[in-house]
Amino acid sequence: MKSFSFIFQYLLNPREIGAVLPSSNYLAAKMVESIDFRNAKYIVELGPGTGVFTDKIMKNRIQHTVVMLIESNNEFCAFLKEKYKNEKNLIIINGSAEEIDKYTKDFNIPYLDYVVSGLPFASLPKSVSNAILLKTRKLLRKNGIFITFQYTLVKKGFINHFFKHINITREYRNMPPAYVFCCSN
Repeated sequence: MKSFSFIFQYLLNPREIGAVLPSSNYLAAKMVESIDFRNAKYIVELGPGTGVFTDKIMKNRIQHTVVMLIESNNEFCAFLKEKYKNEKNLIIINGSAEEIDKYTKDFNIPYLDYVVSGLPFASLPKSVSNAILLKTRKLLRKNGIFITFQYTLVKKGFINHFFKHINITREYRNMPPAYVFCCSN
């Protein structure tokens, strides 16, 4: 998807998209570096957008790993379905991350090893963020990891209400620079 199309989607839905440009490959690499791909059975990505993080997940996963993408933007979802139409064990949902528990149940996914999020928690309503983080925490297996990025540390305390441990790294080569939060209990 061209940057112009991404910018257009941002202009139509700034609270939903959260960024003017797609994330960089540098940020994508940092987002997936904590994933043990050899042992991951179930990975969910929330708000994959144009699939920058998805590309890294799909490239590194082993074939039997089930990956679920939950994208609320119709244009991005259609783009992802076309882009990954030949992938096995990939489920693409055009819906809300608030329904993560429903979708995992619908597809008989008993737990999650990793949840990778591109959601803009700084611009989402608090009730929506609460629902997403609470359900995500409940679905993660013991030692499961929730990985998200933010452009500021404003939401660190909020996310800390759901996850006891947050390891934060910074990716300066993204525009704008971003913080990566690896969260666990």
